[in-house]
Order: sequence, then C-alpha cells, then structure tokens
Amino acid sequence: MKILVVGDGHSAIHEVAVVAAFKKLGHEVESFFWQDYFKSRNPIGRLWRRAQNKFLIGPTFNKLNRDLIRKAFQFEPKLIFIYRGTHIVSTTIVALKQAFPDCKIFGYNNDDPFADGHPFWLWRHFLKSVPVYDLVFAYRHHNLDDFLKLGAKRVELLRSWFLPELHGVSIEKKHPYKSDCIFVGHYENDGRAECLEALLSSGVQVQLFGPYHGLKNSGWHAPIEKSKSLKALLPVSYLKGKDYSDAVGSAPIALCFLSKLNKDTYTRRCFEIPAIGAALFSEYSDDLASIFIEDEEAVFFKNKDELVAKVKYYLSNRDKLNLICARGQQRVIQDGHDIYSRLNDVVKMVEL
Repeated sequence: MKILVVGDGHSAIHEVAVVAAFKKLGHEVESFFWQDYFKSRNPIGRLWRRAQNKFLIGPTFNKLNRDLIRKAFQFEPKLIFIYRGTHIVSTTIVALKQAFPDCKIFGYNNDDPFADGHPFWLWRHFLKSVPVYDLVFAYRHHNLDDFLKLGAKRVELLRSWFLPELHGVSIEKKHPYKSDCIFVGHYENDGRAECLEALLSSGVQVQLFGPYHGLKNSGWHAPIEKSKSLKALLPVSYLKGKDYSDAVGSAPIALCFLSKLNKDTYTRRCFEIPAIGAALFSEYSDDLASIFIEDEEAVFFKNKDELVAKVKYYLSNRDKLNLICARGQQRVIQDGHDIYSRLNDVVKMVEL
C-alpha cells in the first residue's frame, strides 16, 4: 500500500518511527514533515517563522499546506496518516479528499486536545478538521466521545506502543545508571514528588531523569529547590533513545505516574518499561488493570505509602520481582503492544 505519513518529523519514537515501521511492514511509504519549514539562518526570519509555527498562521504555514497537496499529487497515496495534525487545515484535507476519492485520510493525536491548560490556538485547526477525516484515532478512551461530539465520522482507539529495536532489551543490568528504582518523566503537581521523597526517606535508591533538555524544561526545578531530600536526585538529566532504554534496564523497578493534565489511564512507558525488562510499578487505573495482571505482570499503587511498601517488599523478594519483569515483558509482546502490531491494525482499517 502507498502510505503518506504527515507530521512535524522531530520525534524518533513518534512519526519518524511510524514511517520506518510502515516500511518494514512492506508498504511503499513517503513522508511529509513540516519542521524544516520553520527554520531559518537569518535571526529575524527565524523569529518570524517561529511565530508562525507557534500561532499556526502566516505565509510559511500556508505554504506547507499547499506543498502537502502537491506531495500527494506526486505520490498518489492510498492512505494519508496525519500524526498530531496541528498544522494541517480542514480545507487541505477537503482538497485531498476531492482529488483522491479512493484515498483514506486518518488522523492520530497522542495528546489530549480537550484538556485544560492548552493555548486556544494550538488545537484550533486540528479540532476543526475532525469532521472531515475519514477516521480519527484517539489515544485515550475518554476522547472517543469527545471526537464524536465534534462530528467525527469514525473514531477508534489507537494506544501508544513500544519499539522492539529500541525497547526490546534483554534483562541485563550492565549500564552505569544504578539504582533500586528509576523514574523518567516530567513533573506534575500530582503527588509524584512526594512519592519520590517517601522512597528516598525509606532508604530506597532512586534515580530521576527528565524527558526534555535541562532541569527547568522537565518541570523538576521548583519542586527540587523546595525539597532537601529531592536534591539528592540532582542532576536531572535528559534521556532518549538507547540511553533511555539502558537506564530503565539497569534498574529492577521503573516507576510510572499517570498525567492528570491529560487525564491518562495509561501511558507509553507502560509498554516500554516491561518491554525493556524492568518491573512496571505504576499508579493504579482500571484501564491498566485490564492490560496487566496485578502483582504478576505489573505492580500498582494508589498512594505513596502503598508504593513504598511494595517497593520495599519486592526489593526483598527478588525472585518474585524477576518473575514480574519476565511476565510483564511477555504480556506486552504477546498482546501486540509493539508499533508493528499497532500499525498493522491501522492498515486493516483502510478497507473497513
């Protein structure tokens, strides 16, 4: 199948990974990424293009939409897969559908465009386009109804995934990052800092890494400045790619906190952590409990005291902890939480 993948193009685990996976599945794939449209060597031009990229308006923004249509005429795809289509306007999708009536246009968004806290301009084009997509994939269960209320023709759940080449690490602890448990993620004022403080106070060795470059960008700067115990976690450095996988694989336990801003009931790390071979210790949700068998394939907690008690218990019972690592890894592989299984499902929906 001829597939055109559209997106920003900056993320190796998101739209770039989608391109590579579709190719590995045997499809003829081309990409249309817009990140380079907003780069400039001229300082004034750079500021002007950054403003267009932020507010989603202007001549460069309009040009990328015209160029997408040109790209489609050159390639003539059977499927256009638009990843987080903040920059694609509804008139572009309508023009593509008129030009290629046999081509399906799918939209996928791993963020929650209905969540509070986003600037009004960020999602305006995407949300206006929802009714003209052939299918909109929701990352979260609660967004299924949100998209339908906006007039979506069809909505399906498409969960996140792990990348077998990156996250399929054997259960060997040979990386310089050493700890009893590890957390890689941003800060939210939802109790995660208090959980880490409680673990440190109980004598558990903890390592903390942020998802973005720099301490301030991960949100951990302010809570760490206010907490004497959390300062033991400095520096909070950035991890990606193999460094991320090696770090998670070096700890027997990897923590997962669910974003309250996005109203998450699961997250991408819930699949990556078991695939890498660490034990997933996550905040409880009914959704996660439907994916993993509790205390056999993953460990859940509902508050900091329960987290500390379970971490201490399993650190003292390594045989049981190792079984959770092995069974959790088997679960995400067996149930098809890898990117290839996910995208195979996407392709099947083209014919439905």
